[in-house]
Amino acid sequence: MKSHHEIYKALFAEFDAGHRAAVLTVLNSNSEIPHPPAKSLFREAELAKQENSEKIGFRLARTALDNGRLQCLEDEQGNILIAEPYFPESRLIILGGGHIAKPLAEFSSKCGFSVTVVDDRPAFANHQRFPYARNVICESFDRCFPLLNINRSAFVVIITRGHRHDINCLRQALQLDTAYTGMIGSRRRVRAAMAQLSAEGYPREKLEAVRAPIGFNIGAKTPEEISISILSELILYKRRHPDFNWPELDVEVLSELKEKRDDPRALVTIIETKGSVPRGIGAKMLVWLYGKTLGSIGGGCSEGAVIQSSYDVIRYGGYKIVDVDMTGEVAEEEGMVCGGTMKVAIEPL
Repeated sequence: MKSHHEIYKALFAEFDAGHRAAVLTVLNSNSEIPHPPAKSLFREAELAKQENSEKIGFRLARTALDNGRLQCLEDEQGNILIAEPYFPESRLIILGGGHIAKPLAEFSSKCGFSVTVVDDRPAFANHQRFPYARNVICESFDRCFPLLNINRSAFVVIITRGHRHDINCLRQALQLDTAYTGMIGSRRRVRAAMAQLSAEGYPREKLEAVRAPIGFNIGAKTPEEISISILSELILYKRRHPDFNWPELDVEVLSELKEKRDDPRALVTIIETKGSVPRGIGAKMLVWLYGKTLGSIGGGCSEGAVIQSSYDVIRYGGYKIVDVDMTGEVAEEEGMVCGGTMKVAIEPL
């Protein structure tokens, strides 16, 4: 059986390849002889091959991956099974480093997108201009696509400095599977571009999926306003996908989990929520016995109580399922605007 850090290292390899995966955690019910949690990685391709499997772990992982929502149940032996879906980080590829790209990169980064900006001009493609971008690439639009690893987690925004570059980028994007592809331009230019690409043989369904002109029509005038109209559309495509939820990624916590460490820790995961809560299902926090924490399940006194329970799990093994109450007087006393409840699983690592 692989150790937890090997599981999460393999998970990051799936991310890099643009694949989805699910991690199954089994929390053993034997209280007399506490066992460490058993973890398994289910890759997207593996689940597709065994879609008819009746094994409970496969079924749970497949359901989690299909709808993007954490699955949790108790089996006949009293073990707790938690299947967590993991999709690659939502990546925003901005093709063009002009006046709209600058606020779009900043606002998108603050909304959870991993941003890459491409431009062929050194004065526009540099980290000084785009401090919020994870990657800035100075390359021609003809040659940049092999450098971008575009896949189903990528949102492609085409806002280059000229119509010729826009349509050239769109030609290349149409050959790839993306979460979203949008291109700037007037309605007249967009109609002409689509007619030209249709004549070149690009499938109608591919062309109809392109958002062009890009963004919502909110009467935007300034670069900042236009970037907000684009970002609003990106968020809509991310959050209201008809088939699945896009689960959140606590990248900092997951990055720590893939490292081999000798010091004992506890991993806290939100497995259920009701009402208004500060963090969603799947949010994570790591707790060390000497007081260090990484990540958050929402803060406040309620998080402090979970941390105290985590110390017990680190010391004595086993696991704990803890209810966190943020309703009524509890929320009022802690100064929280939330009014819901959470259930969290605490496991030793």
